Amino acid sequence: MGGAEQKYVKEAFDTNWIAPLGPNVTGFERDIQSYLGQTSHVAVLSSGTASLHLGLQLLGVGRGDEVLCQSFTFSASANPIVYLGATPIFIDSEKETWNMSPELLEIAILDRIQLGKKPKAIVAVHLYGMPYKVKEVHEIAAKFNIPILEDSAEALGSSYHGIKCGTFGDISVLSFNGNKIITTSGGGAMVSKNKGYIEKAIHLATQARDSAVHYQHSDIGYNYRMSNVLAGIGRGQMEVLDDRVGARRSNHQFYLDHLNAIPKIEFLKEPDGFFSNRWLSCILTPSYEIREQIRLALLEDDIESRPLWKPMHLQPVFKACPNYSDGTSEDLFNKGLCLPSGSNLSTNDLERIVQIIKNTQL
Repeated sequence: MGGAEQKYVKEAFDTNWIAPLGPNVTGFERDIQSYLGQTSHVAVLSSGTASLHLGLQLLGVGRGDEVLCQSFTFSASANPIVYLGATPIFIDSEKETWNMSPELLEIAILDRIQLGKKPKAIVAVHLYGMPYKVKEVHEIAAKFNIPILEDSAEALGSSYHGIKCGTFGDISVLSFNGNKIITTSGGGAMVSKNKGYIEKAIHLATQARDSAVHYQHSDIGYNYRMSNVLAGIGRGQMEVLDDRVGARRSNHQFYLDHLNAIPKIEFLKEPDGFFSNRWLSCILTPSYEIREQIRLALLEDDIESRPLWKPMHLQPVFKACPNYSDGTSEDLFNKGLCLPSGSNLSTNDLERIVQIIKNTQL
């Protein structure tokens, strides 16, 4: 917490605005709009997953449809596809950003069309805060007239050639879960340049109540709107967002400065024009065995680290879903490790982590 959150939460209590509407809700949306720019419209919702769910629905995804989804991601990117009765089609990563491979994306689209099933949408993810190859992915999407749902849950504060992540998709989503760059404890947002999408999202997120003096509903709705209390936390967090991004990037730079000389440790570089918030600092090792050697050495000293995301096409729940893979994400999963990355890590914390890794005698 940055300190200003209590002021906004206190205002919510003092004015009795506790429900999922009120000054903090509209204020938080306005703060996000101002930060992202690009004439964005914003709806703050109960979670990033809820935002993905509504976003796919607004893009017309329904039962029997297929949605192309990055495989190397957290399951929340793919689960809402199944909520709607559609099938995820998983696309592997490229090695430069670890995000969706444009080459495999186009191969998958052509193959699905040949099979008589043109994909309804593309879920592209900025993994660990690193922007995906926006130009290439969006050119392919435009070529086949397929909308993009941009999953920017891990990338608030990241940018691509000076434009903020969270503004590239037909619909984009943010997450304010407890482990993100800023948090409302739980929460998310939908972003779009299309004001109609945002208005429809707010309608559906508030149980789709029609404009009438009585309770009348013409659509199935959801209880997905963010409360005024949590939005107050979000307003305070927006005041320290740039500080949080700076802290994460500083963590990454510390690891880079102190571990880069070790031949068996690699870091993901920012391509020209890419700016990552470095939500998590990740390293790549030559093998599963070396990754585990580092992870277990840290764990022995009560320091948690985690393997990179296990690809969705390798998850038991999605084993029946088609995938277009060249082994990149599986290799990253086997060899990669997320190091401690919290915004509140001290220099002593970082020095301790680095020293343990150096002592593993890789």
